[in-house]
Amino acid sequence: MDPSDLPLTPPATAAVVTTPEQDVTTRDVERVERALIDASTRLPVLFFYASAIAWLLLGTLLAGLTSWKLHAPNLLADCAFLTWGRLRPAHMNVMLYGWASMAGIGTAIWLMARLCRTTLRHPLLLITGGAFWNLGVILGVGGILVGESTGYEWLEFPPYAAVVLFVAYSLVVSWAMLMFRFRRGDHIYITQWYLLAAFLWFPWVYGATHVMLFLTPVQGVMQQAVTWWFANNLLFLWFGAIGLGTVYYMIPKVIGRPVYSYHLAAIGFWTYALFASWTGMQRLVDGPFPAWMITASIAATILTIIPVATVGLNHHMTMRGQFGLLRYSPTLRFTVFGAISYTVFSLVGVVLSLRSVAGYVHFTETSVAYTHMGLYAFFTMVMFGSMYYIVPRLVGREWRYASLIKLHFWSSTYGVGLMVLMLLVGGFAQGVSMHDPSLAFTESTESVMPYLRGRSVSGMLMTVAHFVFAFHFGLMLFGLGRTASVPTFLNPQEEEALEARL
Repeated sequence: MDPSDLPLTPPATAAVVTTPEQDVTTRDVERVERALIDASTRLPVLFFYASAIAWLLLGTLLAGLTSWKLHAPNLLADCAFLTWGRLRPAHMNVMLYGWASMAGIGTAIWLMARLCRTTLRHPLLLITGGAFWNLGVILGVGGILVGESTGYEWLEFPPYAAVVLFVAYSLVVSWAMLMFRFRRGDHIYITQWYLLAAFLWFPWVYGATHVMLFLTPVQGVMQQAVTWWFANNLLFLWFGAIGLGTVYYMIPKVIGRPVYSYHLAAIGFWTYALFASWTGMQRLVDGPFPAWMITASIAATILTIIPVATVGLNHHMTMRGQFGLLRYSPTLRFTVFGAISYTVFSLVGVVLSLRSVAGYVHFTETSVAYTHMGLYAFFTMVMFGSMYYIVPRLVGREWRYASLIKLHFWSSTYGVGLMVLMLLVGGFAQGVSMHDPSLAFTESTESVMPYLRGRSVSGMLMTVAHFVFAFHFGLMLFGLGRTASVPTFLNPQEEEALEARL
């Protein structure tokens, strides 16, 4: 296993003098403790991971159809349930609630158990919650495809599916609170801040939105204000919090050193919690909404530069002098890519929130590019990195092929990079055409077509990445991984030199 698999160091600890024999005994005890914790989380975490990957493959296929139908609308046009208006929300909801949420919950289960330093209590509760979550996603996707979508973006699941999801989440969050209640030690790690916040934010965001849109619905244009508030808060307070918490664990763990600054982490967390929750309304610039509402959201988006800067600085200083390990560690390579993408995603969000820019990119593919930067380039890449670290500790074997990990990484990187580039440039070109009064609207639509074709090509790269990863995960799941005492390095020919260094 990873030779740096040691507990994270608290911000301040008293110096303790120990003999070599005591030090060895302590390490042995910690190693046994970690093994017991991993064994207790094996079934629930692998269940969530396997479910998430199954949804990822389905979402990838739906994404391919959605993308191709943008520039080939006659494709499967005779099938009502395969029209773009149903495929697009089905794809997004599969990726949001099937892939991303289940992968995030699986990672959070393992991280919470490790950081609480206690074996998993009531694993059947988690597996039951996961089964209900799968049922909710199945009902929701089926409802969308047969025409029962609610019409609210990222909330297209029919109400009966949402109820099942909420029941499933109640089971999961009950476990999280129990685990935290029976934790060993008083210190709360940075990662735990983000994970606990995410577990508490999700029911608030999801539940409040359903109350305002379905139980006691607001009227008129305020429905769109609630929808965009939900979408941004789901992206930041649910996926963003889990993603950042995971990064704060994985980077120090792999390189074997504590987080650079506890105080920077505290500033980053509390400013993130304060400002991120106000975002979303900047999507409504020039709409029939109160000016203060949009202005406050724009200001909050700009102020998110504070947590972005503190988090980015903390990660960079933690990694300083250790960037060479990116050549070897799959976990580090995916995680650092995701951490950098978080910074870029946030800065692009600030630019797109400015009124002068928003006026051009409204109703264009730019907003789709922004979503992919947050949901895929940041969150999904971090989840891939966490899986490369966690799965070997659950199955007792290492990833079998370094070549497949490289193929997965580079296909994902080039795929999402090309997709974001095509959608950003195409969106701006589309916006300029739409603002030219001498051009017909159809001409602005034609201007984005080459970029949509490029997006479809990028989707093929991502499809390769996802199926390669699913195949590799399947080998691990069925006990066909490598039997080794060290991780699968990306450059195995230099393995001995790396072991000597570590």
